[in-house]
Amino acid sequence: MIFESLSDRLQQTFKKLRGHGKLTEDDVNEAMREVRMALLEADVNFKVVKNFVKTVKERAIGQDILQTLTPAQVVIKIVDEELTALMGGTQSRIHMSSQPPTIIMMVGLQGAGKTTSAGKLGLSLKQQGKRPLLVADDIYRPAAVKQLEVIGASLGLPVFKMAPGTDAVAIARGAVDYAQSHLNDVIIIDTAGRLQVDERLMNELKDIKGNVHPHEILLVVDAMTGQEAVNVAQSFHNQLGLDGVVMTKLDGDARGGAALSIKAVTGVPIKFVGMGEKLDPLEPFHPDRMASRILGMGDVLSLVEKAQQTFDEAEAKKMAKKLRKDEFTLDDFLAQMQQVKKLGSLENILGMIPGMGGLKKQLAGQDIDLDGKEMRHIEAIIRAMTPKERANISIINGSRRKRIAMGSGTHVQDVNKLLKQFAEMKKMMKKMKKMQGGKKGLPNFGGLPNLGGLGGLGGKLPFFH
Repeated sequence: MIFESLSDRLQQTFKKLRGHGKLTEDDVNEAMREVRMALLEADVNFKVVKNFVKTVKERAIGQDILQTLTPAQVVIKIVDEELTALMGGTQSRIHMSSQPPTIIMMVGLQGAGKTTSAGKLGLSLKQQGKRPLLVADDIYRPAAVKQLEVIGASLGLPVFKMAPGTDAVAIARGAVDYAQSHLNDVIIIDTAGRLQVDERLMNELKDIKGNVHPHEILLVVDAMTGQEAVNVAQSFHNQLGLDGVVMTKLDGDARGGAALSIKAVTGVPIKFVGMGEKLDPLEPFHPDRMASRILGMGDVLSLVEKAQQTFDEAEAKKMAKKLRKDEFTLDDFLAQMQQVKKLGSLENILGMIPGMGGLKKQLAGQDIDLDGKEMRHIEAIIRAMTPKERANISIINGSRRKRIAMGSGTHVQDVNKLLKQFAEMKKMMKKMKKMQGGKKGLPNFGGLPNLGGLGGLGGKLPFFH
């Protein structure tokens, strides 16, 4: 999980502070030493760490917090505010031109995820009601054009390309003409990358910039390269003038040093982050929310936004009706699982809920599935059943259970466990229905996640209610 080590260290440091009724200056100095080491271990730029700790210390000691009733909370508040400021302060959005089309140039080195990010950005804008056009302008990397075409087709986005051998500048100019005649209000140009920053690469990008005058130049960097990502951002910014950064593979970087350093070193804000390799929309980067997550205070706003985007209101009403009529089947349960999966891994969801970050560690030694493996097994078992079996589990006898287990690559015990728990869940739903006295609305799903080895965890997660 992103910032996991940094988050753990900072929370341990602040736990010590909370143990003191009153703080001395020595207590603050000791805490700042811990913060400094935590940031350096997270691969944050040395100069950034030095300035950050200095600022926090000056504010902490200079505001007479040592005399306040809750000095530890004030120190945490200061660290929260300074972390937010370090990452840009507020969300930085794409500047949309008042005279469409808005032209966005995606630049970066090979392997950073530029082509995939172009598609994800297009999907984000499409969901906002825009009509984006993807432009295949990487004329050097084998199969780059085909990759963008595949991404565009899967996301329902048009892709502009020209004959092999066409100059990159000519492709960009042709895309602008095409967009204007086809009413595309956003153009996303997927440019070529290199293994390293070189003169040839920069000259080509400068030529494209000089000819089509993009409104936004976004650099795509791989978060897992750490401080090298910061160095790359500085090089591109010095020669091209960047408007923002798209940071990919952020969920794979437990340290997060690049995310904390890049704005302070280059002055260029992170505008979007990419999580995972699935073709989901790019997530807007919110410095204040990220700071809250680092300090273990959660990110409820992002979780609510994800839920609103994920759950279909009409489907929810349909499901409520089935529940009231006791017609809930394994097909319906599978549909609900698919909705929940769109929110991301349980590990990431826990990180967004205030006070739940530590729960992940408590669950690590228990039979709790944080990576989704158990859910995949359940899905495989249900899909191995016939439509009649999913609609009425009472017909599933011994021979059918063996067939389902073989078809799903699981064991008969796993099939038995799922069927038993699903039957228990339906009994529980009947009881809830009686307790509610026929009231409309969805019942409390606190026990639902008991399926798949999740224990009673659902009862502790607000979004299951």
